[in-house]
Amino acid sequence: MECRIFEITLISANNLEKIRRICKMKVYATVSIGGGPPENEKRTPTDRNGESNPAWNFTVKYSINESMVQHLNTMLVVKLFCRRRLRCDTYIGEVHTSLKELFDYAESSGGSAILSLPVQKGSVNSQGGMRFSYRFGEKVTIDKLLLAESAVGGWPVNQC
Repeated sequence: MECRIFEITLISANNLEKIRRICKMKVYATVSIGGGPPENEKRTPTDRNGESNPAWNFTVKYSINESMVQHLNTMLVVKLFCRRRLRCDTYIGEVHTSLKELFDYAESSGGSAILSLPVQKGSVNSQGGMRFSYRFGEKVTIDKLLLAESAVGGWPVNQC
């Protein structure tokens, strides 16, 4: 089975819509690939100081099947939320793009890149943008038994 390591670092967001009028915004992000199982969704720490310009520099690694970078239908989704103490957290917006588009863009620059994409809410661009860096590792062939062992103590495994 051919796989790659996909590493993404959520650097920051800027000029987000101000959700809270009185208290400070405390923003965090969740990262998922391809609508996989909830245990593969990862969450950044909450930025308590940046308000509408949060910064995380939070890195996540996924082991992904090679076919996920060959088809447009596997999406990277980063959702932004404002943390609330007494109510449910408030959805701010999200950034989503295909892994294939990311792979094709990074392939021309040595396997890694830094991007800024607009934050969307619904079908229209919301206010603000998201900045992240990412890289794809070399393609490797992994035995299914080895893959099962790495899932126990390693990085999140996504359909590999």
